[in-house]
Formats: sequence, structure tokens, C-alpha cells
Amino acid sequence: MTTERFSQDLLKLKENLKHFALSLTANSTEAEDLLQETFYKALKYREQYEDQTNLKAWAYTIMKNTFINNYRRAVKQNTAFDTTKDLYFLNLPQTSAFENAESLLSMTEIQRAIDSLEDDYKRPFEMHVEGFKYKEIAEELELPIGTVKSRIFFTRQKLMKMLGDYPQN
Repeated sequence: MTTERFSQDLLKLKENLKHFALSLTANSTEAEDLLQETFYKALKYREQYEDQTNLKAWAYTIMKNTFINNYRRAVKQNTAFDTTKDLYFLNLPQTSAFENAESLLSMTEIQRAIDSLEDDYKRPFEMHVEGFKYKEIAEELELPIGTVKSRIFFTRQKLMKMLGDYPQN
């Protein structure tokens, strides 16, 4: 496959990749960064792509691995070492959401917005935030996995609209 053809086929995947990036990051700015990094890596390692294979799956894998590596790097940067005798690892966030009264008020308002949601949307969203996988949520709530994914997506959208005054990290 020529470089031009490869680039054209890759650009056709832009919208799909953008949606996938948004689902991973839940932040439009970070999703754009992830999309750009994915395109960069796909073009850089184009020689490793085998013709007649699934380009979409290859690009999604690059994006997923990039997201995971960036996440691990961020966690590692926030890990501090305790110099006591036993050398415990401490995961210390650089900033805490509970540092001041203003932050506490913000958390209260966010929780109030979540509590105002219908149970059909609130419960899958809360389970997702708690770390449950889509499949686990679907089994627990006896729903199709597509329904779970869409409810979580629409809940995110609704909360972003309700909390529009808050900066999105």
C-alpha cells in the first residue's frame, strides 16, 4: 500500500477514532491530543502495518495502548516514595479535590447533579465510576451491553451540560 493510500484510509477513520478517544478520556481536549498522537504513531510506524489487514483495528490498538501508556506515566509521576524503614509506595495526587471549602462545595454540587438523574441512568454511571466493566454492569443490571454503554455516554453528556460552569479536566 502506498503512503498516500495509507494516509487516506487512516483519515477516513478520524471520526470513529475521535469517538473512541472521547470514550477513553471523557475530555474533548485530551481526546484531541490522543487522536493526534495516534495519527502520529500510525504514520511513524506505517511500515509495521501489514497490507490486507484491518487498518481500523490496528489504529484502535495504537490508540488504546497510547492511552494506557499515558495513564501509567501519569500515575508513575504522582507516586512518591516513603523513606521509612519499610519503603511503602504512596500514591499522592498533586492536587486534591478536597483541599478547600470551595472544592467541597463543588463536589457537593456534582453529587447533587448525579443524584438528580433517573435511576435507569444513575446506577450504570455510578457503577462505571466505581470501576465496574461494561460487561459486569450489564450482567448486574440485566441489560444489554449496548444499553449500558449508551446510558453511561448520555449520562456523561447530561452531567457536562448540567455542570457547564465547571472546568473539564
